[in-house]
Amino acid sequence: MVVILAAVAGLVSPVLAQGLQGLPGDFAFLRDIDPTIIQDIRYAGANNFMGRPIAGYDAAECVVKRDVGLRLKAVQRELARQRLSLKMFDCYRPARAVADMVAWSRNGKETAAERRYNPAFAKADLFRLGYIATHSGHSTGAAVDLTLVDLGADNSRKFDPAKDYADCTAPVAARAPEGSVDMGTGYDCSDVKAHTTAGSITPAQRRWRSMLVAAMARQGFVNYSKEWWHFSRPEAGGTAYDFPISRAR
Repeated sequence: MVVILAAVAGLVSPVLAQGLQGLPGDFAFLRDIDPTIIQDIRYAGANNFMGRPIAGYDAAECVVKRDVGLRLKAVQRELARQRLSLKMFDCYRPARAVADMVAWSRNGKETAAERRYNPAFAKADLFRLGYIATHSGHSTGAAVDLTLVDLGADNSRKFDPAKDYADCTAPVAARAPEGSVDMGTGYDCSDVKAHTTAGSITPAQRRWRSMLVAAMARQGFVNYSKEWWHFSRPEAGGTAYDFPISRAR
């Protein structure tokens, strides 16, 4: 859930020279680089902490800097030998989506569905506690949120928006399904249990987290310690962008 808000006018780049896909020249659709990587872009739908599509997500597409995409492809190639796959939850995030998230955090309302994502804290405290931040790499195209999928497992459970799921720290059978391995919490869970090295998870959950961190680290990705799913390539960052995410042609 880590976000970036451009505090100084001019930090967010307008879209100038664009590639054939309608993206700035150094951005690409991940599916064009590696179509085998599973995508579940949560902010393009209602299955997220805001309960609705977020501004700028006009399509459920993972957009990244090209170098980031090539490194994800290398991670996927390594995982494939173990019958595993990456699953992308979020990639490039338009600055307008960040503004939408910030406004949400300050609106003074909190529904039961929203509380599933931050069961121990009020959402107004998420900035202070570091679960929503004013600086991140998503709007630069150099940060991603992801998990692992066991391709040999039954991943058929689907999210039902009408169902009253347990919160994101509950056992995997009770919380909202994500079609992935059990990392100990759901995605975007603002809780100490979601900290990458949390002591409250099982040995099996710890092994999955360690496997993901190690595979990503071999391609230069750095994990954010409060979110097991968040990885970035610091040297691939730079300018924050605000072009909306459209469908790949």
